[in-house]
Amino acid sequence: MTLTNIVPLSLFCLTLAFMSGCNNSDAPHTNKHKTLPAATVSVASVSREVASNQIELVGTVEAVEQAEISSQITGNILSIPVSLGSRIKKGQLLVKLHAGEISAQVQQASAQLEQAKRNLAREEKLLKQNAATPKTVKSLKDTVRIAQAAFLEVQTMLNYTTISAPFAGIITQKPANAGDLATPGKPLLRIEGENNLQILTDIPEAMILKIKKGDLLHAKVPAIGIEVSGIVTEISPTADPSSRTTAIKIKIDSKANLRSGQFARITLPLEATETFAVPEQAILPYGQLERVFVAKDNRAQLRLVRTGVILTGADGKRRIEILSGLNEGETVVISGNSNLQSGQLLKIE
Repeated sequence: MTLTNIVPLSLFCLTLAFMSGCNNSDAPHTNKHKTLPAATVSVASVSREVASNQIELVGTVEAVEQAEISSQITGNILSIPVSLGSRIKKGQLLVKLHAGEISAQVQQASAQLEQAKRNLAREEKLLKQNAATPKTVKSLKDTVRIAQAAFLEVQTMLNYTTISAPFAGIITQKPANAGDLATPGKPLLRIEGENNLQILTDIPEAMILKIKKGDLLHAKVPAIGIEVSGIVTEISPTADPSSRTTAIKIKIDSKANLRSGQFARITLPLEATETFAVPEQAILPYGQLERVFVAKDNRAQLRLVRTGVILTGADGKRRIEILSGLNEGETVVISGNSNLQSGQLLKIE
C-alpha cells in the first residue's frame, strides 16, 4: 500500500471516530431531559398592551438670572469684598476701583460749572442795567449747559468705580483679585440666582412642533437622584443647522442640593403604541442576553427575546415590553423557571 492511500484512509478513520464521539455525547443530553422530573411552574400569556412611548433628552440645570460682572472703565481694583460662594443681596458692593484721576476730573468739572454759573449771573445782572447784551447772556447760558454736561459725564465715570450687585444671588466665579487691572469687558465676577432655576435642552427638529410654551415636562437629575417637573417658558425660533435641534428652556422649582450646571435627563412623551408584554418574572438575564421559557405541549421551550421599556399597569404590577422573540397568545413561564431546562416536562399550576 502506498503512502497516498494510507493518508486518505487515516483521515476517513478519524472522521468516523469524531462522528461517533459526537453521537455519543448527544445521547446523554437526550436522556438527561427524559430523566428530569416534571417542574412545577406557573404561567402567563403574552398580551398586547398600549405602551406610552417616550424618549430621553440631555439637558443642563442653570440659573434664570445670571450675570457676568465687568468694569466699564480702566482702573486698578482696590477691593473685592466678596468671595467665591458668597451669598449677596441686591445693591451690595462687589468691586471698588481706584478713582484718583476721575475724582480730580470731577472737582475740575465742578469748578468750571460754578465759574460758568457766576459769569452768567453777573451778565444777567448787567443786562438788567442795560450794561450787557442779550447775545452775551445767551452765550453764557450755553456755556453753563456745556459745563453741566461735562460735570455729569465725569460724575458718571466716578460712579463706575464702584460696582454693585444687580440682583440677589451667589458668587459662582471670581477670576479677579484686589490689585488686578480692570478693563472694559474683562470678567471680574459671575453671579447666579439661587432660587430661580431652569433646564436648558435641545429638541430634535422633527419633534419641536409637538412642544409649545406652557407644556409640562418631567426631568431627572441623576447626581442627586431627584425628579423635577417644569413648564416650557422659551422656545428658540430657529434651529441649529449643525445639530438640527432647537433650544428650549424649562423653568423648574428649586430643591435641596439642586445646583446650576448639573446634568439632567428630560422625558419627552410620544404617541402611545401597541406592543407585546409579559410579566417581569418571565425574563431571565443570561449574560448580555435575555431569555424566557415558553410552555408548549407541556414542555419548556427556550426562547431568546429582545425587550423594551418597563410598563406599569393600573394594578401596580410591572410588565416588560417584548420587541421580538414572542407572539401574542403564547404562554410563558413566570415562576419555577430559574432552574428550568429546555425540553423539560412541565406541571402547570
